[in-house]
Amino acid sequence: MATSPGPKDRARAEKLRDEIRRHERLYYREARPEISDREFDDLLKRLEELEAQFPELRTPDSPTQRVGGEPLEGFVSVAHDVPMLSLANTYNEDELREFDRRVREGLPNETVRYHVELKFDGVAVAARYVGGVLTLGATRGDGRTGDDITSNLRTVRDLPLRLDEDVTLEVRGEVYLERADFDRLNEARAAADLELYVNPRNTAAGTLKLLDPKIVAERRLRMFVYGAVAGDTFESHSQAMDRLAELGFPVDGNRRICDSVEEVLEFVEHWRSHRRELPYETDGLVVKVDSYRHQNRLGATSKAPRWAIAYKFPAEGQPTRLEAIQVQIGRMGTATPVAHLEPVFVGGSTVRRATLHNLDEIRRKDIREGDTVLVEKGGDVIPKVAAVVMDKRPKDSKPWRFPRKCPVCGTAFVKEETEVAYRCPNPECAAQREGRIGHFAARDGMDIEGLGTKLIEQLVAKDLVRDVGDLYSLTFEDLVGLDRMGELSARNLLDSLERSRERPFARVLFAIGIRHVGAHVARVLAEAKGSLAALRESTVEELSEIHEVGETVAASVVDFLGRKESRVLIGKLEKAGLRLEQDRAAGAKPLAGQTVVLTGTLTGYTRNQAAQLLRDAGARVAGSVSKTTNWVVAGEAAGSKLKKAQDLGVPVLGEADLPRLVAGELS
Repeated sequence: MATSPGPKDRARAEKLRDEIRRHERLYYREARPEISDREFDDLLKRLEELEAQFPELRTPDSPTQRVGGEPLEGFVSVAHDVPMLSLANTYNEDELREFDRRVREGLPNETVRYHVELKFDGVAVAARYVGGVLTLGATRGDGRTGDDITSNLRTVRDLPLRLDEDVTLEVRGEVYLERADFDRLNEARAAADLELYVNPRNTAAGTLKLLDPKIVAERRLRMFVYGAVAGDTFESHSQAMDRLAELGFPVDGNRRICDSVEEVLEFVEHWRSHRRELPYETDGLVVKVDSYRHQNRLGATSKAPRWAIAYKFPAEGQPTRLEAIQVQIGRMGTATPVAHLEPVFVGGSTVRRATLHNLDEIRRKDIREGDTVLVEKGGDVIPKVAAVVMDKRPKDSKPWRFPRKCPVCGTAFVKEETEVAYRCPNPECAAQREGRIGHFAARDGMDIEGLGTKLIEQLVAKDLVRDVGDLYSLTFEDLVGLDRMGELSARNLLDSLERSRERPFARVLFAIGIRHVGAHVARVLAEAKGSLAALRESTVEELSEIHEVGETVAASVVDFLGRKESRVLIGKLEKAGLRLEQDRAAGAKPLAGQTVVLTGTLTGYTRNQAAQLLRDAGARVAGSVSKTTNWVVAGEAAGSKLKKAQDLGVPVLGEADLPRLVAGELS
């Protein structure tokens, strides 16, 4: 294997980068993709492999940098050359007219035009380009100093890493999550029995502050640019926005030039009734004096510019009576308070129930049974109790108290000091059993058609199914006698159970319901370890070494697989013929069955890149050295693992030997 790239390698890398950038532009900015997601991923993988082989080909503006680099130790503060001021807000027509009056008084005898654009409900950021290359990304912070989030901002696929022109400028914009991606994240968290995110805006803000850019990349953040500082001089904001769009920046097309406040109000009214048609959250519009000369004359206060204002849509909360608060038990025993409401029409649908998240949320809003409450759609999707109408509170109202016992099985609740949620600790609780079966049968899991909520309740109540392994022992006679279960429905369910035996190992691993293990983490674990047997033999330390796993997930996996009831369950699944091993891709696996340990600092690869090369060759990458270790690859400053390998007589290789090892030349 070559140690340095030749002209053909460099040309191949540049061609791949250009092709990937083109498809990113077609997909994210022009909405007319030419290839499938899989074909795009294949292109990206080819470039990643080439850059892993020749690290000097990896550039800061390479598309591979969007998938995230190594975890950060923290964020460094950076100063904004031009302060990122916040905007004054208005919520009604009269205040908007007053803004217009002040502007015209400040610009006597001038023709004033407004540039009106959507106000995105996201997180304000700055992105600096030098020579056309993204060199710095920063949060707004206090307006004068923000955090350096360059690594995280590179994962936002809307934002170009390199411009087509050699320009130096700084753009300001809003990072956001589309509703569909927000819902996807919450579905994954619900499947892993984690507390749901409240709204897209807070989720986007929290994502930008994560220290692992790879996790940030998975969240699919998007961005709109709404202005620029430095760089070319323009006469107006609208002219600058047109120029930014030409340079390839994501500029929203829903903007308008208005010659009067009446036109502004007309545009406001249009988006008040049409904003739900957008795939992202918008909470109002921003009205800016278009001329830069006029903006300079109007100036700014210490907090906000005088030439711009944000018109925010009023909340669309609808009042209704909260009839009762009941506790719902999840598959992991999490006790979630739920508001049962007098039916109310909100955001296009009738709402009867709304999650109250936890006791802290109830206390913060002082929500009580019998209250009149305002109900909104969080993220325009999830119903939530936004506030209590205090002047309608009944005189005999009393604070709601969290029950001491599980309403389903009567077991006393427990609460960990580090958590806000109460839990039912009884794994035999009927609600938990029903939840585990529902999770197992879900589309992302074993995808068992016909196994709905009502049927699951009957199976648990009649003790036909105590754990998901019992599903594969059900007979036609067991099913046909149940309510609303005819002969055809019974046969269809048995056929669906039979088909589910062919689901891949990663789906099985997700479906058995290990806490903190969502669909993605299940795929990571399946790929890294290859089988359930290998997972059961792994320690917390070994699993923690796997990228994207971490100690919390690792401890949860080891705890789950070590339980007696889990061993019984796995025995049933094995007997049923489910796939408990990973199907390996076809091709040579020269290190199949061998264990390799990496230690010390590698210079040509990151630790994750080296580990992936070894796994692709069939090796098991372990975190500690033992008698069963086949090879140790030692980089600079190798410590105790190297010494232990030498003591045990395990062969030790240098980083330069890694290409030969994965090629099978040393085995």
